[in-house]
Amino acid sequence: MISHAGKWRNLALAAALGLSCFAFSVTGQDQAAESLKALRARADLGDAEAQFNLGLIYYKGQGVAQDYAEAARWYRKAADQGLAAAQNNIGTLYLNGHGVTQNYAEAARWYRKAADQGYAEAQYNLGLMSYNGQGVTQDYAEAARWYRKAADQDLAAAQNSLGSMYLNAQGVTRDYAEAARWLRKAADQGYAEAQYNLGLMYDDGQGVPQYYAEAARWYGKAADEGLTAAQNNLGTLCTSTATDCRKTTPKRPAGCARPPTRASLKRNTTSVPCTTRARV
Repeated sequence: MISHAGKWRNLALAAALGLSCFAFSVTGQDQAAESLKALRARADLGDAEAQFNLGLIYYKGQGVAQDYAEAARWYRKAADQGLAAAQNNIGTLYLNGHGVTQNYAEAARWYRKAADQGYAEAQYNLGLMSYNGQGVTQDYAEAARWYRKAADQDLAAAQNSLGSMYLNAQGVTRDYAEAARWLRKAADQGYAEAQYNLGLMYDDGQGVPQYYAEAARWYGKAADEGLTAAQNNLGTLCTSTATDCRKTTPKRPAGCARPPTRASLKRNTTSVPCTTRARV
């Protein structure tokens, strides 16, 4: 069974995805300081976008001392003005207890505000909370509903999770073909867990024809991203079948021990709260 819920990881907020809209793209420490000063002036005047970006800066500690509480303060100002990106990120701070007291119900409340605006990352995050029963009643059908909203906006993590729901008959009727369809959408975006899951489906012939070469190809893509389960399954597939895996051998096969039997169908994918990059 694919378990897509996994274990919550600590958040690396959108600043880790890039702050290209902020002044750090300008060379020179003095210019960066001036840009930070200008950003703060805009934030102090109530500019929600500036408040959000300033929250990102404090979370990352880029150009300022890292300060989760200050990040939360600026996110809240922007979130109170209805900025969905800020509502999503303040929700994740509450989820992880960064700069605020951990509170799953408050995390779900903020995610819902952003999700109701159509914000894909928040829809996915709210789906995760519904799946795990954190801050809300555990409800697989509700989780699938939010995943679908985010998946329809091409969010790869949501597509992977929705595919897993179809495979496991959680909140939806089991449908292997539909599972494969959603997993392929995420896999085609380079989402390693979906690539691994799609490899498993080709390995087993679920929702797709059983085709070891195609299984090896998808395992290889996930293995290249460092997914250990994919590395192990690729090694096992190549030694236990007649499949030629030379073109799919992972570039970074560290720790690939080639066990005597294929890695179990645990299909362990990890769902992580989605966060957002700085907006302009």
